[in-house]
Amino acid sequence: MAKKTERILIIIPTYNESMNIRELVPAVLAADRRIEILFVDDNSPDGTAAIIKSLMKKDKRLHVIERPGKMGLGTAYIAGFRFALDAGYDFIFEMDADFSHHPSYLPELIKTLTGECDVVVGSRYIHGVSVAHWPIRRLLLSKLANVYAGFFTGVKVKDLTAGFVGYAKKVLEAITIETVRSSGYAFQIEMKYRCKAHSFVIKEVPIIFADRTLGESKISRGIVYEALYRCISLRWSYRVKKNPKT
Repeated sequence: MAKKTERILIIIPTYNESMNIRELVPAVLAADRRIEILFVDDNSPDGTAAIIKSLMKKDKRLHVIERPGKMGLGTAYIAGFRFALDAGYDFIFEMDADFSHHPSYLPELIKTLTGECDVVVGSRYIHGVSVAHWPIRRLLLSKLANVYAGFFTGVKVKDLTAGFVGYAKKVLEAITIETVRSSGYAFQIEMKYRCKAHSFVIKEVPIIFADRTLGESKISRGIVYEALYRCISLRWSYRVKKNPKT
C-alpha cells in the first residue's frame, strides 16, 4: 500500500496586505509540493480578499476565510487551526504575510517538524540576534518581552513571541484550541506555554527576521500590554494547578 502523502497547511492572517499577496503565494507554494495556504482576512479595505479569490481560481491549493472586521491575530489563527483539523491536515504552520517570515525557511522548518519534534519555531534569538531593519527601540522591546515571558512562564524557548511556528496535528488536537483567548504577542506565548504543559517537544530553527518593506505594522501598545498581563496569569494558573490548596 502506498504511503499517504502528508498534508501541510500554511495559515496566513491578512489585513491590508494587497501589496504582498501576489508575490507571496508562489514563493510559499514553491517551498514544498505538499503545501496549501489558508488566508484569514479581516475585511481588508485595500481589497486583499479579492486578490486572494482571483488567485484561488488558478490554484486549488489556496483557501480563504473572510471575517467581517478586525478580530485579532489570535482568533484568526484559532479559525485557521479549526479549518486545518476539520480538513485533516497533518502539519500546520503560522506565518506572516509581509515577508518578515521568508518562505525560503519553510523547507528547513518542515523537515525539522516532520522528523524531529512536535512544534518548530522559526527563531530570531537562537544564535544571538537575527533581525534586520528594526529600530533599536523595537528590538529592545522584543528582547525584553522574551526575557519577561520566559521568566514568568518557565518555557525554555528563546523566541517565545515568534509567529513563524509549525505544529503537528496532534498538538492542536491536544491543547483545546478554542479555549485560547490571547492575541498578538500573548497568543504566541500562550500557545508555546500550552505545548510545554502537554510535554510536546519544541525545537527552534534559526531564521533572519526582516521587517516589512510594504504595508504597515500591526503592533500596538494594547498588544504589548496584553502580553505583559497574560504572562503573569499563565504563571499563576500553573501555580494553582500545581498547588491547588495554596
